[in-house]
Amino acid sequence: MRIVLNGQQAFGQAVLEALIDRGNDVVAVYCEPDDNPSRPDPLHQSAQDRGIQVLQPKNFKGEQVLSEFKSLKPDLGVMAYVTRIVPASFLNAPVHGTIQYHPSLLPAHRGPSSMNWPIIQGEEETGLTIFWPDEGLDTGPILLQKKVVIEADDTLGSLYFNKLYPLGVEALLESIDLVKKGKAPRILQDESEASYESWCNDDAAMIDWTQSTMNIYNLIRGCNPQPGAWTGHQGGIVRFYDVKIAAMDGEPGSIIANTSDGVVVATVDGAIEVMRLRENDGPKIRAIDSTLGVGASFSRG
Repeated sequence: MRIVLNGQQAFGQAVLEALIDRGNDVVAVYCEPDDNPSRPDPLHQSAQDRGIQVLQPKNFKGEQVLSEFKSLKPDLGVMAYVTRIVPASFLNAPVHGTIQYHPSLLPAHRGPSSMNWPIIQGEEETGLTIFWPDEGLDTGPILLQKKVVIEADDTLGSLYFNKLYPLGVEALLESIDLVKKGKAPRILQDESEASYESWCNDDAAMIDWTQSTMNIYNLIRGCNPQPGAWTGHQGGIVRFYDVKIAAMDGEPGSIIANTSDGVVVATVDGAIEVMRLRENDGPKIRAIDSTLGVGASFSRG
């Protein structure tokens, strides 16, 4: 099949290289426009190095973009980490349509931060979906799904890089094979089970010290490494990254102990030990190397 890959960054690059390495015919790559020419997108660079045509439209609207896509005579479109809206005319142009990777078990956690929210909400399982995108937001029929366990110490980073990233590459390859064999299902999503969350941004990442230890712990894990759960301190902010639950108590939002690994902050029903943090616009550092010590207190925001 003539495959056109649409994606970006390391995940898109990994999918491209996996396709090429096993002999798939990738006729072109779509990726984001270059915002910083000195730091090219890894997918762009990989495609360029392999002599594959790279297309970077500002959006996917208009007859010219669609006509250019159709001229590639694609059999299948593969979307690997695409954050922009792609119209149905573009999705339906390939002979076999388009498939897309989404890092949640659809219809749960539709939206752009679908890996953060299962951790933040304290779930013990998530996964990925390869689906047939339509004009809705993550609403198309399901081709296949893979489940993964969210361990008690998983962060957004470990969940993605250790589990959903490599499994996602494998799942896309498996899906392409099913399409090629004419055995790829189209299972309608159950709308009664659907959920949607928007971006996990600073508004969502603010620590509320009136919340339980577990809720705060899950928020910090789900925002590590981005955007970084944060709390106010002396007119600035401190972002927390590597943390664990501690068996201590004290005034919620105050540092009650120093340890060999970091600082301990009390919650309403326990405490959180912070090993790595970032003060204001500074670098991420070990908490024991920070200016924070016993007696320091944090505001809700």
